[in-house]
Amino acid sequence: MALMIAIRRASDTDIPALARLRYEFRASLSTVMEDEREFHERFGGWLRVRLGAGSGWAGWVAESGEELIGTVWIESIPKMPNPVAEPEAHGYLTNFYVVPRARGAGVGTALMTAALDWCEAQGMHAVILWPTTRTRRLYERHGFTRPVALMERVIVHGHDPGRENPTEEWLE
Repeated sequence: MALMIAIRRASDTDIPALARLRYEFRASLSTVMEDEREFHERFGGWLRVRLGAGSGWAGWVAESGEELIGTVWIESIPKMPNPVAEPEAHGYLTNFYVVPRARGAGVGTALMTAALDWCEAQGMHAVILWPTTRTRRLYERHGFTRPVALMERVIVHGHDPGRENPTEEWLE
């Protein structure tokens, strides 16, 4: 049986479920250093501000029945004004997560389509992200490529400069 999903913008009422998804996502990648209940409270406060008008953040959720099974977020990063015909914002795509049991059913594609359609409607210049090895193919299917003009300097205590992708363990 196919998974029935709906994609919609995230709202304040989603905060508890979004905190759970965020914790599940990040706890699966590294050692947990914060109590889950404390994290939910801290994340909920942070997210409440980002869901407010004028925050520069936009989020989408995938819903199956009454349950949230995925999410993706874009932060609009304004560029300095310029006198040429060039868009003056970038998008930062982050916290793209689908619960393991729903992967491979089109949930990620539906979330990505909603987020990228919004970026296009906002007139963004480019959308950037830091993929994991596992997610790289999904992003490539949606037109993401390795940038020619983007550079990065990771500033993380304990960073090992010899790693192929030093930011992978710090992904959002």
